[in-house]
Formats: sequence, C-alpha cells, structure tokens
Amino acid sequence: MKMSGSEEVIASSDTLTKPLFREITAEDYDPEITEMESLCMNCEKQGITRIFLTKIPFFREVIVSSFACDYCGNKNAELQPGGTIQDRGVAYKLNVTKTKDLNRQVVKTEHAVVKIPKLDFEISAGKSCITTIEGVINNAIEGLEQQQEQRKMEHPDVALRIEEFVKKLQELKLAQEPFQFILDDPSGNSFLENPHAPNKDPELVVAHYARTRQQDLELGIPEETESAPNNQVIGQDDGEGFNSQNEVLNFQTNCPRCGSPCDTHMKVVNIPHFKEVVIMATNCDKCGHRDNEVKSAGGIEELGQRMELIINTQEDLSRDVLKSELATLSIPELDFEMEMGTLGGKFTTIEGLLMDVKNQLKDLNPFLQGDSTEAQVNEKLKNFCQNVEDILSCKRQGTRFVLDDPSGNSFIQSLCAPDPDPQLNITRYTRTWEQNEALGLNDMKTENYEEH
Repeated sequence: MKMSGSEEVIASSDTLTKPLFREITAEDYDPEITEMESLCMNCEKQGITRIFLTKIPFFREVIVSSFACDYCGNKNAELQPGGTIQDRGVAYKLNVTKTKDLNRQVVKTEHAVVKIPKLDFEISAGKSCITTIEGVINNAIEGLEQQQEQRKMEHPDVALRIEEFVKKLQELKLAQEPFQFILDDPSGNSFLENPHAPNKDPELVVAHYARTRQQDLELGIPEETESAPNNQVIGQDDGEGFNSQNEVLNFQTNCPRCGSPCDTHMKVVNIPHFKEVVIMATNCDKCGHRDNEVKSAGGIEELGQRMELIINTQEDLSRDVLKSELATLSIPELDFEMEMGTLGGKFTTIEGLLMDVKNQLKDLNPFLQGDSTEAQVNEKLKNFCQNVEDILSCKRQGTRFVLDDPSGNSFIQSLCAPDPDPQLNITRYTRTWEQNEALGLNDMKTENYEEH
C-alpha cells in the first residue's frame, strides 16, 4: 500500500514520539524489531539476529535478542540489561523474624550478591530475577539438588554434606529462628520490598555506598580521564568568553524513563546565603518525562547539617529547599523517613518536595500498585497521602520537616536571613564512621599528598 506525502509525515511523527524501550501491549502494532545478518558460530554461515528493546513490568529496561540459522538450524536467545548503572551501590540488610518476611519481593540484578551470614552462605552474582526471599532460598535449594543422585554414587561424602545444608535452608523457610538476609548490589539497581512503606522498617537497613575501583571495572565503567588542563578550573572563563554563571550548557543524554536520546540543560546557580550549585534539567520529547537534579558545585563540608523546619502557614510551604542526593528527609509526626538517594538532588520548594514524595509513593511505586498489593498496605498509603494533603492545605500545623545531610550540601530558605529564623533550627554535627563510609571518605588517603 502506498502512502501519500501527508500520511508519510504522520507516520514518521508517530515513530518519533515512541520511546526507545516500550512495554509489550496489544495496541502496539509495530514493536520495531531490528533484524541483521550475523555469523553462525556452528556452521560459519550467515544467520539472522533479531533485537527487541522492551520493559519488564515492575523491573527495568531489557534488550531481548535471538539468533536463528536457516542452514544448520542453530538457535539461541538471551536477555541483557538495558538500564543505567546508578552512581552508588546499594546494600539491603533485613532481619527475618517471621514467615511473613519471606514474602517480601526481591529484585535481583545480575550484579547482586545474596548473603545469609547465619549459614555462611553466599549466592554469587548471576542471573537477574524478580522473586521473593522464599523464592531466593528455593532457587538455591534447587541448584544444590541438581545431579544429587549422580553425586551420591560418585562422591557420597559430598552428597551427604549437601543434604545436611539443604535441610538448614529448608529450616530457614519456617522462620523459627531469626536470620539476616543481605542483598548487595554495586550497580545500585536491586531492590528489597519494605511492606511498612511509607514508614521506616525497623528490621530493614538500606545503605548506599561508593563503589571501589575493582567494582567499577567489574561493571564495565572505564577509568576517568582528564579532559581539561590541570591548571584550568571547571566553569572558569577560558579566554573565549565562557562564564558558567551566565551560560546554559546543553548535552545529549538518555531519558531515565524510556531510554530515548534527549537533551539535558545544565547551569551553575548561586543560592544566596549558601553556595553555588549545579542545576540539571532533562526533558524527553518521546515519553514526556521531565526531571531536574541538583548537585553541589563544591566538595563535602567538614561537618554534617541537620535542618528542622516547623510548617504552619502557606508561606512556610513556599520556602526554597535544596535537597542533595545524599540527604535524608523525615517527618516525625507521620513516622516517615526517606532514605539517602531517594528522589536524587532537588531544588524546589517545601510544597514541591512534599508533592514529589506523595507522587513517588502513590503513582510511581510499582510495588504499591496492582491487585497483588495487600489491602492493609493500600490503606496505610492512602492515610499517609491524606496526611500530606492536610499539610499542603495547612489543615495540619506544627509539622516538623527534617532534612539531614551528612555532606552539608542541603539548604532550607530562611525568611529572616541573615538573622536567625525562629521556625528553622540548623544543627551542625560531626559525622559518624558509618556516614563517612557511605560518603566514601574512610577510603580516602591524604597522607603525603602534594598539590600540583
């Protein structure tokens, strides 16, 4: 069928608006499967490789590829991750005390390692999967029981020890005695469900950490190279009229939601009574995703900073707030705490940050949606969102908004600056060893360091 010129323009326009990674739906008549010739490793003739970019619900973007050779009949299929590696690794430590804890959902990437210290047991990095804690244990049991009959005949002592260890794994599923479940992922893309969300789980500890150089190499991250002369400061006038304070830089990135190429705009902004920050805004024309992120233009401060604001009026909700990616947010009256790294860096208002928290929990969290979610969790989430709405409408007054940043790079606007603000309490403190570890400061060696 031949299309007219206007129909061709419409078709090309529809193609441009489609995201790079799309969910498989019945309405998508053109899934855009890429076909190419490639060498068959079996008969060394040309076969066909098909590549499809898609999304796995509740998980992430993946690249599905298949190969078929018409000459020898050789076929192969594999799945590779298509998402990005996070800036920091993540480690989940859960104390399993009851059988209900075994039903927590687990997203494990191919880079993640699972540990059960009680049994001195470790599942090394391997295949990606979406399962539960009980499912992880069952998969481990199935793997150990493979070829067990043959092992009994050839190596009976080894088979006996494996049987004894499998019994210990079976006992873990009864949860008669507490044990610790650790999920450690240097890529930062794994996840362990918190059924108490949006409240903090006292049995679950989430830690974000700086990767080692060896971990970066294992993830395929190349070493950083110096792109500017050693004596040139980034953002300084280079003699050609560039000034970071007056210029907006544009560069190509991939959309964090659909993976399509898009533009990111970056500018250095000086916040009064604080410091310079770098604001980056991303707008995707394919899926409509819009996002902004803020990073400090300086280094980590010598002391951490805790800011507590009492919200009473609409004027308090209109205060500017800078939340760095390392800051934690808590609302004691709602028994709510947001871990380090959640929502990334933000430069917005108190009202805008609370709206982002509500939207993240209500609309963007796949583990709190669908018919598989427990009614109790849905009711708790509904009550929390209503309490946030009461704060935004000033029906609920005297609520404490606490921003704790161990790097000291967060900021809440003072309405009385430079004089003290009676509603804003700022405390500077010395970081703990754990906080320095999360910031990667414990591994920094400054002895005999010379500046060139």
